[in-house]
Amino acid sequence: MNSQVEIIAHRGGRWPGVSENTLEAFTAAHRAGAAWMETDVHASADGVLFAAHDADLDRIAARPHCIRDLNAAELDSIELSAGGRLPRLTALVESLPDVSWNIDVKAAHSVAPMIRVVRSLQVEDRIRLASFSSSTLRRLREALPGVRTSTGVAETALFALRGLPGVPDSGPCPLPARLDALQAPMSFKGIPVVTREFVARAHRAGLQVHVWTINDLASMRRLLDLEVDGIVTDEVLLGLRELSGWT
Repeated sequence: MNSQVEIIAHRGGRWPGVSENTLEAFTAAHRAGAAWMETDVHASADGVLFAAHDADLDRIAARPHCIRDLNAAELDSIELSAGGRLPRLTALVESLPDVSWNIDVKAAHSVAPMIRVVRSLQVEDRIRLASFSSSTLRRLREALPGVRTSTGVAETALFALRGLPGVPDSGPCPLPARLDALQAPMSFKGIPVVTREFVARAHRAGLQVHVWTINDLASMRRLLDLEVDGIVTDEVLLGLRELSGWT
């Protein structure tokens, strides 16, 4: 088994009485032993990044607003339905200096604020940037050449094609610079994505493989057997306990 597997706390993990993507959630995950956190970001109307998965506040705060339509001071004042407040990304990074962050930049209008945060805090060594969007990733890589990135949907699909008969191992196009991780689901529409061959090819290319979002023990054990490098999970304690039993 890969001895360097990371349990990556998805939105800080799931903890009783604690809202997702809050300082309280990330602190709980860090205290449990997780060194990597996964979060998503959206920019406010005045360009401040907040940790939130959804573009709007309906699910997490029962408010009929989009994050991008409110300024940072307004967002600071909103109580989340499950308790706590929406945190600014800068506050999270500064409050947990021993933690590394896998950050999914959800929308194009959040790209420039993300670039400003990385440059102002000088946290290139603690950040991996992600996005489903190829154009978002391209802009981030061009502006922040020293920052690690993961694959978007199209890049992961192109890498998967390299394993098909008749497709050269180099694939249909070269991998981008500063790419250090393939991030993918175990399967897509019933078709396995993360296989032993997929992981082996990734490792030969110098890439890590992170799999999301895994909350059951059987899947975790299967992925550890495949020697993946990271498991993104809400069940942080379950993942850490299983990992400790394998090492």
